[in-house]
Amino acid sequence: MTDLDLVAFRRDLHAHPETGFDLHRTADRIAAVLEAAGLSVTRNIGTSGIVATLQRGPSSEGIALRADMDALPIEEATNLPYRSTNAGVFHGCGHDGHSTMLVGAALALAADPGFDKTVHFIFQPDEENGTGAKAMIDDGLFSRFQINRVFGLHNMPGMAVGQFATQSGPFCAFEDNFDIRISGKGGHASMPERGVDPIVTGAAVVTQLQTIVSRAVAPRDHCVVSVTDFQTDGARNILASNVQITGDCRGFDAHVSARIEERMRAIVDGVCAAQGASGRVEYSTSFEPLVNDPDATQSAIRAAGLVGQVDDAYGRVGFSEDFAAFLQHRPGAFILMGNGTEGANAMPLHNPGYDFNDDAIAPGVAYWCALAKAD
Repeated sequence: MTDLDLVAFRRDLHAHPETGFDLHRTADRIAAVLEAAGLSVTRNIGTSGIVATLQRGPSSEGIALRADMDALPIEEATNLPYRSTNAGVFHGCGHDGHSTMLVGAALALAADPGFDKTVHFIFQPDEENGTGAKAMIDDGLFSRFQINRVFGLHNMPGMAVGQFATQSGPFCAFEDNFDIRISGKGGHASMPERGVDPIVTGAAVVTQLQTIVSRAVAPRDHCVVSVTDFQTDGARNILASNVQITGDCRGFDAHVSARIEERMRAIVDGVCAAQGASGRVEYSTSFEPLVNDPDATQSAIRAAGLVGQVDDAYGRVGFSEDFAAFLQHRPGAFILMGNGTEGANAMPLHNPGYDFNDDAIAPGVAYWCALAKAD
């Protein structure tokens, strides 16, 4: 299988996207290719995850290289000949490319008679919801496989192909989620004085939430609080009885997360009390902050430098990444790789018009191989 057409393989994954843990076709395609190449493949880890092991030499201990497999619940807006055939499901984050690059690296290393180390290739489900890494860990990933370090990669639209970027220490933000429920007293729209309007209360809460970043968190601390949805059970002539406000928060430090939650609860309690309504807050963390190990980061930088240009002090990025969960169990590093600067390849991640750049496959494979050989 060393002559596998990686572009065709990637486009096949793109045309048949699957979400969450429901990755039966995707996982089967990947596992079948790697089994045919002679790797030891373990399926259904954390429901649909895969670990393919290439062991050369006496030790089964080695590094792990990870790719994600899941797509997004988005309708694709491209006119590509290989566009999604599954309505409302789309590889809008490039996980089809990530999986393809890791498959390519596994095939290249398996075909290299001079390669004498052990590598575990991790193909992870449900990265987008932040639960796939934990599912694999809970299913014994680190007890069933001897992994000493773990590495991850993500494509970056707007960055030239062949360029890489990372940094030691905190790199990707945490993501906290909130669900605020406000209850009032509904009634006729012509008689608001007889009710308690949760929409007015909710609007005041939304306004006050903006003070968390501006007045409750130090300017030196990265903090984002975003209200992303506001739902009511009212109608044109009916005062609502209930409001639901949801959104997410980003930062890099535990004290920032704690401060956001503390102020959010105080704001909801205070505003609701002032308006005569009642409110409750559900607050949870879906993605932990991603912190690169210094030594592992240097290994990633050296490997990337053999392939292209590297920005080794890129700065922290505000998005979140489920790979962070692996780094809480083993040292490792996460790196960004250019996806191109024009057209669909430069569209933002999660945009309906985005596409992974096939020209990025070769440098991605080369990076993984350089890292496996040098580490």
